[in-house]
Amino acid sequence: MNLIKLPITFVLTLFIFIFTLVNPLNAARDTNSFDGNIFPIYAGNGSLVPPASTLKQSLENKRTSVLIFYLDDNADSKQFAPVVSGLKLLWTSTIDLIPLTTDEFQDRTSDNPEDASYYWHGNVPQVVVINGQGQVILDDEGQVSIETINSAISKATGLEPPEFTISIKSFNEYNSDASKDGYTDPRK
Repeated sequence: MNLIKLPITFVLTLFIFIFTLVNPLNAARDTNSFDGNIFPIYAGNGSLVPPASTLKQSLENKRTSVLIFYLDDNADSKQFAPVVSGLKLLWTSTIDLIPLTTDEFQDRTSDNPEDASYYWHGNVPQVVVINGQGQVILDDEGQVSIETINSAISKATGLEPPEFTISIKSFNEYNSDASKDGYTDPRK
């Protein structure tokens, strides 16, 4: 009987020891912790990455490009993620929305305007709106308002800004969702 109690006691003691050492994992929007891809976690839209097209393809097709430079482990980028999701919702197929994590741009510069690193300043988040002729319409850093970005996209595309607003609804500290108020059809 003592032989049976020894392994059970050992297993229970080991389990309790490991359980007390391991901290639960929590996503934290307001910290610089890595929680995974920020768009499905904080913006409710995992379809944003990887981007559907590259900057080079967008410029070749003479489409308006919206570059979003971000980091998954950056609090400001996490807080900005719902705005990026809102842009996708508002402009759908009208623009090429190109969210890019800046990990690949560290210590890299380019003289080629078809290379996204050409536009990156080294800070996140950063938004760059480029019209179909390759002219930069907006280049701003930080928590750029969706209205400012919409205005630049409107100027770049020649389309009127949307006549509806985007609501960013937070379900909790971790999850937000962008939705259109007063409009149900995507822009074409």
